[in-house]
Amino acid sequence: MTPNLAGSGNADHRTDDGGRRHGEYKVPGGKLVVVDFDVVDARFANVSLSGDFFLEPDEALLDINRALTGLPESAASADISAAVAAALPEDAVLFGFSADAVAVAVRRALAKATGWGDHHWNVIAPSVLPTHLNVALDEVLTEEVGAGRRNPTLRFWDWEEPSVVIGSFQSVRNEIHPEGVARHGISVVRRISGGGAMFMEAGNCITYSLYLPQTLVDGISFAESYSFLDAWVMAALGKLGISAFYVPLNDIATEQGKIGGAAQKRLANGGMLHHVTMSYDIDADKMVEVLRIGKEKLSDKGTTSAKKRVDPLRRQTGLDRMDIVAAMMEVFSGRYGATPSVLTEAELAAARDRVGTKFGTDEWLHRVP
Repeated sequence: MTPNLAGSGNADHRTDDGGRRHGEYKVPGGKLVVVDFDVVDARFANVSLSGDFFLEPDEALLDINRALTGLPESAASADISAAVAAALPEDAVLFGFSADAVAVAVRRALAKATGWGDHHWNVIAPSVLPTHLNVALDEVLTEEVGAGRRNPTLRFWDWEEPSVVIGSFQSVRNEIHPEGVARHGISVVRRISGGGAMFMEAGNCITYSLYLPQTLVDGISFAESYSFLDAWVMAALGKLGISAFYVPLNDIATEQGKIGGAAQKRLANGGMLHHVTMSYDIDADKMVEVLRIGKEKLSDKGTTSAKKRVDPLRRQTGLDRMDIVAAMMEVFSGRYGATPSVLTEAELAAARDRVGTKFGTDEWLHRVP
């Protein structure tokens, strides 16, 4: 279940019979960056950058090649990017790529960074589980992928009880209306990823979690990793007639309004969680009775009403929620060759234990008062 790396022949990176390294990186919404080089005495040699990008002045291509030549094989993405940026003339114009993109291609050539095609992906279809168990599974499965015991996996959530899932760093007191929570029987749960609160009733939103090795986003900035990891879902929405786009940092929107938000968590063992919730048929009146959504939260959103800010997928598509989920699974599987998977008994047992020791405790829920 570990990635197939050096010598794989994958288009993202390979080593030819002569030992020459080859790496490719397609910039999301941009151009293809390709780099070929040798490694001599643990340093880059005979570097050749190419691609379908645009670069002015023409001579800047040689500047980039010279900047990479002689760098140590152990150079981190940030060091490679900095060397390229420092070598470019002040009037250089890079269109469709960047110094960071060059660094990703180099790291892929070294099998330090991976592409989607380097991994065997799994997809877990939605099954109804308690919300506490869903957030516990996010931690357990991210750990499993980081440890190499599970393939990188896309998992769709399902649940029955009305819930609010708050971000790892949010304050319960500042985010929740206790009267509304009590009146509507809402379970309040804290997840491991950052970001804002999610109001979740049965069938009112589409939630998925992507568990991946951090090598997939090696060299990609934190901000850019959001849209990079959700390119497939933008394609799926496009097939359904929805023209969606990212609003930095982590909002997914259409011209009609916000439809979802993403959050991430990176673990020390190399695993990473990318988590997205999209509104399908949200009860906006109930949402504002449960969540405290103040003027400051909305101040840069161009609206004064939280209800106006959310535009559900049901209204935009007229499709059944599970039809949208099926379309998402189909696009993901088609793009990345993903195969179906299920939660193992060991994973479920570990998550149940984590609910008892962490996610179901007052200490975790109120860790930020």
